[in-house]
Amino acid sequence: MQRRCDRNRKRSKRRAIYCPIHNSYLESRSQKYQLFADRAGQLQQRGMSRRSALLLVANKTTVSLEGEWLEAFWCEECQQTKWYHVCKLEERTYRVSVAPQELWQQVTGAIDPQGNPSVGEFTRRQAKVLNYHSIKDFQFVH
Repeated sequence: MQRRCDRNRKRSKRRAIYCPIHNSYLESRSQKYQLFADRAGQLQQRGMSRRSALLLVANKTTVSLEGEWLEAFWCEECQQTKWYHVCKLEERTYRVSVAPQELWQQVTGAIDPQGNPSVGEFTRRQAKVLNYHSIKDFQFVH
């Protein structure tokens, strides 16, 4: 039997997402980035038959994966923000794992935390500089 105060509570409860290493509560630091599948193999890994997966990918170029997303979380024990692959199993049950690199190709709108591989180290360093008048990287200029 539920207590009356629990039954009448209208406020939403926070998501029960915990650090897989320390089992402490994870605080969200980003929005949810929805995952998409663009190959039949990605759908087969999630339990779909080969034929159904091939038909679906042939009819639609990308398929949204319901209940799966990438999100950044802060762990109080780790003292850092990490990107996790979150799978919603039931109403308030989630499976959380550190986001593997290959999942970043299945997300739209998210910036890869390792950066764009086609961007050079010089460009990446210059983008982080607050004062663009810095000349330390241009030492060869007189």
